[in-house]
Amino acid sequence: MQAALAAMAAHTLLCFTAASAATNHHPLLFQLSNPTSFSSSSSLHSSFHGYSIKFPSQFSAVSTSASASPKPLTVVAATKKAVAVLKGTSSVEGVATLNQEDDGPTTVNVKITGLTPGKHGFHLHEYGDTTNGCMSTGAHFNPKGLTHGAPEDDVRHAGDLGNIVANGDGVAEATIVDDQILLSGPYSVVGRALVVHELEDDLGKGGHELSLTTGNAGGRLACGVVGLTPL
Repeated sequence: MQAALAAMAAHTLLCFTAASAATNHHPLLFQLSNPTSFSSSSSLHSSFHGYSIKFPSQFSAVSTSASASPKPLTVVAATKKAVAVLKGTSSVEGVATLNQEDDGPTTVNVKITGLTPGKHGFHLHEYGDTTNGCMSTGAHFNPKGLTHGAPEDDVRHAGDLGNIVANGDGVAEATIVDDQILLSGPYSVVGRALVVHELEDDLGKGGHELSLTTGNAGGRLACGVVGLTPL
């Protein structure tokens, strides 16, 4: 409606200007016989005179919907998958796959061969740097600055994944479900390293001077950097 009124006003002004200057007269325009005699009492007429303008009902619907409060945008998280290939200076090697559905916990499926039978500490370390072998992967991933513990403890490193158990053939297979090793977000584990250790992790309860930092799990046998992979 505002656009139509503006057009009417512009047309009326055009009539007045054109009538003052033109020598050939358009049928819709009028001529002032004596421009100097024009006074405020004179009236101007537009070719739009007598017309009413109506808009279809959908225009009012658009106006109403446009003024309504916008709906919040919902972002649906996608399934994510990552893999780490563990290798070291010994015969120990293996593969770990990590899967996270939406914003739920991450499931780690790991198989490592070449181990001595028994328990071995299995942790996520803070760096994916293997320039100096597994030693350059840093300490356990610990964004909250807590002490070492078991996976089920409230006080633990995010990278504390407990122990995996090798059978008589030196093969360890395990499935770990954990809600602190996520594949996205500020504490994502992508680009960090999984490490399998020489000894059993005492889960922070062994009373050793290293219990609250490493679980006294001994040397690092093999490690692998966590990287995203196609689903």
